[in-house]
Amino acid sequence: MTSFGKIRIEGRDALSFLQRVCANQMDVEPGKIVYTQMLNHRGGIESDLTVTRLAENAFFAVVPGATLQRDLAWLRKQLNSEEFVVITDITAAESVLVLMGPKSRDVITRISPNDFSNAAFPFGTAREIEIGMGLARARAHRVTYVGELGWELYVSSDQTAHVFEAIEEAGAASGLKLCGLHTLDSCRIEKAFRHFGHDITDEDHVLEAGLGFAVKTNKGDFIGRDAVLRTREEGLKRRMLQFRLKDPKPLVYHNEALVRDGKIVSIITSGNYGHHLGGAIGLGYVPCEGESEADVLASNYEIEIAGERFAAEASLKPMYDPKSERTKM
Repeated sequence: MTSFGKIRIEGRDALSFLQRVCANQMDVEPGKIVYTQMLNHRGGIESDLTVTRLAENAFFAVVPGATLQRDLAWLRKQLNSEEFVVITDITAAESVLVLMGPKSRDVITRISPNDFSNAAFPFGTAREIEIGMGLARARAHRVTYVGELGWELYVSSDQTAHVFEAIEEAGAASGLKLCGLHTLDSCRIEKAFRHFGHDITDEDHVLEAGLGFAVKTNKGDFIGRDAVLRTREEGLKRRMLQFRLKDPKPLVYHNEALVRDGKIVSIITSGNYGHHLGGAIGLGYVPCEGESEADVLASNYEIEIAGERFAAEASLKPMYDPKSERTKM
């Protein structure tokens, strides 16, 4: 996942700046990873990212590779003249190797002397580690876009080949397999993780996208807070649902018509095959003004593929590991 955009945000006012541009609570202990969004004044999602607090005045943001320049521009645009904050693109300096799966702890402990237990290294934290036969330095982030136990390893670019070879050798006994972005996409869509540019954009309200858990309105003012409070008071006009085709044969990609009780109401924003769930999986928004969650789920849903409609199961919660127990094993 070396294509991730990597941004350091440092300086005397780094915390107050991030508190203003991010919707989640950013005042956390060093080593803590925060999943958050940067919102516009309409409550739309300008960026979907994680921010790791490295030190009192130093933070590390990870954004999609495709939106790096957009996110840098957004951050710099929000800076006030009196704020002392340095924003640096360090994308080229670090590679990212993602080690995920129920045996990932077994593999990484063979090549690192650090403690990877739940007690010492809980989910949502980052640690400096030694790894490989030459004991290269790396930063391990226990966070996931896959939905499994594992770590994202941020490795200095000149050490990446060595660390990769060490992981591959250590993983042979555990059946380690090399996977790419299509595998990642299949896993994330089973877990109903949103993808920026498809499922969430600057025109999609953070609450309607189902990301209200990452918004902390009680922390004080931030960009988009008023729009969030207004939507909470007025109610949602649409909701994002996850769908699984009951027929395991058809495939879903994106932009297929989403049919509710015989009427086209929306489109599939992203789709892929869910190998664990045994069918094509898609995400999409459904109009729900004045309706409860039960009303929305009580409808009959179909997805139209190449002119043919296929019955689909709908859910507000992730169909795979809804309580996220596997990531915290």
